[in-house]
Amino acid sequence: MPEGFGSDFCHTGVYPDPDWDPAVKTSSIWEDEWSVIWARLSGDITMGQPALHPLLSYDWLDTFRWPDYSKKERYLQMQEDVKKNTGDKFVLASIAFSLMHRLEYLRGHVNAWTDPYIYPEQLRTLLGILSELAILQIDNVAESGVDGIFSADDLGFQDRPMVSPEIFHEFFAPYYKRVYQHAKRKGLLTFLHSCGYIIDLLDDLIDAGLHVIQMDQQENMGVENLAKRFGGRVCFYCPVDIQNTMNKGTVEHVRAYSRKLIDILGAFDGGFIAKWYPAPEAAGHSIAKVRAMSEEFISYGSDFYRQRT
Repeated sequence: MPEGFGSDFCHTGVYPDPDWDPAVKTSSIWEDEWSVIWARLSGDITMGQPALHPLLSYDWLDTFRWPDYSKKERYLQMQEDVKKNTGDKFVLASIAFSLMHRLEYLRGHVNAWTDPYIYPEQLRTLLGILSELAILQIDNVAESGVDGIFSADDLGFQDRPMVSPEIFHEFFAPYYKRVYQHAKRKGLLTFLHSCGYIIDLLDDLIDAGLHVIQMDQQENMGVENLAKRFGGRVCFYCPVDIQNTMNKGTVEHVRAYSRKLIDILGAFDGGFIAKWYPAPEAAGHSIAKVRAMSEEFISYGSDFYRQRT
């Protein structure tokens, strides 16, 4: 929840490479440690967009410079965060793990969506490398004493997945499973942020070992539909839908939707975690609506779960 409303989480994460020296770094254009060049228009308050993709040819795969996640310096602050967590908060560590996003950043949109058909074996090699980099982080994260890992991979458009469920099942799901099963062996719960219409991919993600799906959108898939198909199989970690009710509804609509999320998704003994969207200005959310959502989650949620126990 926003400042003043409290949290059950202690958030931490894998820190950037302290030795990384970007070729360019200004307020509008910069290089990340994957060698992707990012650009942002004047006045843009988002993270910007990739402007140069460093792996346009698979011929460069063998000589590509990958980020070094073996460096212990990346995990020092995480260890300090764990030590400071003297209460019983759940320590959630963000790691650099995405398959669809990273593929797009490295290869570009067109290549990313056509690779399964044109370069299937090279794609599998690349996804395998990305998975091993995630596993290396998980090993270090687990040693730090956290409770779960969090990563982000937006897999959907507004009304359908970015790739067909069949392509996702064949190419992407096995590598999610490799990473999530390794996390499970290390005693970690797995959290994934993914926006868009992803309902047709959730079976594969759950089978892979996903414990918590963090959705900022739900209305495009239907809250009742999500609960009917996946309630009790995965936990939903959500704010009020950031594109519809939170953006277009009234304060009272926001309150009612907050209760709806708890009633429908929270009916599975661990089915729902309340959240807010931490960039309200970028999404056009008013302070009044953020406050209404937070108040309803806390007051109504408290009564809801008290009655269930």
